Amino acid sequence: MSDRMEAPSGAQAQRPPARLVGVKGMNDLLPGDSERWEHLEQTVAGWARSYGYAQIRTPIVEHTALFKRGIGEVTDIVEKEMYSFEDALNGEHLTLRPENTAGVVRAVIEHNLLYDGPKRLWYTGPMFRHERPQRGRYRQFHQIGIEALGFGGPDIDAEVIAMSQRLWDDLGLEGVSLQLNSIGDAEERREHRAALITYFERHAERLDEDARRRLHANPLRILDTKNPAMQELVEAAPRLADFLGDASRVHFEGVQSLLRALGIPFQINPRLVRGLDYYNRTVFEWTTDRLGAQGTICGGGRYDPLIGMLGGKPAPACGFAIGVERLLELLRESAVPAQASGCDVYVVHQGERAATVAFTTAEALRSVGLDVVLHAGGGSFKSQFKRADASGAEFAVIIGDDEAAAGQAGVKALRSAQAGQGAGAQHTVALDALADYIVDALVADND
Repeated sequence: MSDRMEAPSGAQAQRPPARLVGVKGMNDLLPGDSERWEHLEQTVAGWARSYGYAQIRTPIVEHTALFKRGIGEVTDIVEKEMYSFEDALNGEHLTLRPENTAGVVRAVIEHNLLYDGPKRLWYTGPMFRHERPQRGRYRQFHQIGIEALGFGGPDIDAEVIAMSQRLWDDLGLEGVSLQLNSIGDAEERREHRAALITYFERHAERLDEDARRRLHANPLRILDTKNPAMQELVEAAPRLADFLGDASRVHFEGVQSLLRALGIPFQINPRLVRGLDYYNRTVFEWTTDRLGAQGTICGGGRYDPLIGMLGGKPAPACGFAIGVERLLELLRESAVPAQASGCDVYVVHQGERAATVAFTTAEALRSVGLDVVLHAGGGSFKSQFKRADASGAEFAVIIGDDEAAAGQAGVKALRSAQAGQGAGAQHTVALDALADYIVDALVADND
């Protein structure tokens, strides 16, 4: 038998490979959209630093038990939305993180970060939930989070809320409103829970499937139902505010007092709860009516029980998470302009000697802090200037073989006034003076 394989014939030989596409709900971030992301990330880093928060980065994959214990087994996230799998090498049960507070607290416990006092931490990164993709809600999504651990007073609750308000201001975002509530402490919720069960049992025929499933496991989540047919029933249910003790009331009043002192408007929403088991006392959401049903862009509150639930020495904590995709969608809806992403200099060149000089010139300009794109791929000066203009560069640096031999370059202003001389003005500058010339021109334009 011949070792040769027969060549495919006819249509089989000409058939192109199948075109592969990304996983639905896990989206590519393409140039053009990335500028808003980059601006947001830069703004967030400075904003968090201004409040004394240090960045923490935790793994995307955690042990499944972390989320079952921290989030709660009778939650939509754990029951239906987590991407969980068994490690083929060692049989560990692992999960792509659906949120990051549990991972941050795990890291704080594991590395004993509270040993020398409270910590202010922030994070950003991708999260994963298996749900039906829709506007502003995806299977891979991104969050920005703030976690203040070891602080027990209402002042830190007010601080994290004030932080979120300042971020909206820094981004130029309008049209968001703050909803606030207290869900009390564990004993108060137990009393309220018993009253809820009794109430909903009396109206069992009006409960939907989710509510019947949650009735004895987590009746507080019934109050968060989106089912229109149950709204009247939920509205008449016992209110947690009627079960709050003195300590919870004083704490909540302290939060409200500080927010009023800061001039931050809010609305008390007695039906506001959080979908995760670890919250207590203050809970809040920032919402908008510009994104349809997915109107919450930021949610959080106090989660004093979580550190103890995950095996650490009990300590208070408070924080929030922002949905990045929803926030960016709202920025677009609000017509907040994207930041310009152009470079400072685009280097065009033609000729063998010019190519080498252009390469070294671009590196020299970068060494003084300029953003420089060096043309690659050849082409006429006309085609290169089209690329230079499309790049958003302030200046084009032009080097041909003649300029290279003379130790010079042409500098053409593409957009800036170039120290009072209109866009399009072109000058010849010695290469050893080029960096100073461009920096001076950029500074003059910004004065």
